[in-house]
Amino acid sequence: KRSRQLRSGSRMAERGARAASAVDLESVIGKPVHVVTNDGRNIVGVLKGYDQKTNVILDESHERVFSIDAPVEQVPLGLYIVRGDNIAVIGEIDEEIDAEIDLSTVAAEPLKAIVH
Repeated sequence: KRSRQLRSGSRMAERGARAASAVDLESVIGKPVHVVTNDGRNIVGVLKGYDQKTNVILDESHERVFSIDAPVEQVPLGLYIVRGDNIAVIGEIDEEIDAEIDLSTVAAEPLKAIVH
């Protein structure tokens, strides 16, 4: 019985975490967001929607590809869907600060994939 209660409790906590993230995403619909995926990709776009699995729909999106040897390359993606189970981090972008960054002068090591 104790084991059943623990599993039930963890499912409730998981549902609560999903509900909290859904509320947070609701506030950034129509705004630019930065998505970091589990494989280390950096995708920027306008959040158009999401679902209960945190799958997200981005419009006007592009991938920012980082390299030590070259400036940041921006690869246009357009309308793009990112699966929720592949999202490590998602956050709103401050458009004023982002506009001030000259990506042609930025060189950085790419993010490594998350290892479970």
